[in-house]
Amino acid sequence: MEYVKSFRDLEVYKISRQLSKQIFEVSKKFPKEEMYSLTDQIRRSSRSVGAQIAEAWAKRKYEKHFVNKLTDADGEQLETQHWLEIAADSSYISGDFAGVLLKQYASIGRMLNSMINHAPSFCNKQISQKH
Repeated sequence: MEYVKSFRDLEVYKISRQLSKQIFEVSKKFPKEEMYSLTDQIRRSSRSVGAQIAEAWAKRKYEKHFVNKLTDADGEQLETQHWLEIAADSSYISGDFAGVLLKQYASIGRMLNSMINHAPSFCNKQISQKH
């Protein structure tokens, strides 16, 4: 693994940010009556994926904490998948567009699981505390 200096260098983080921007843009078109339900939920869960990855990075000194935060990120990406399916079921987005986003979120899930399975390589005891 190439040395990563910041969570911002992680491909999974970059993709999660890009997807949360897409979710934000598409959710602007959701009906007003969904503002405090579906719109809020899908925006929060999509944004939380990257936030959990950033928190995991800060917890690398403790492998179990690192894995726990990555597991939380995985849960958030799965929640986002759920909300995407609800948006498609409600005809707020097309099934094709939902499918594209679902595949990308599934890819994030695989990346997170790979990080979890290789946690020791991220959790070097010699970690610098610089962020």
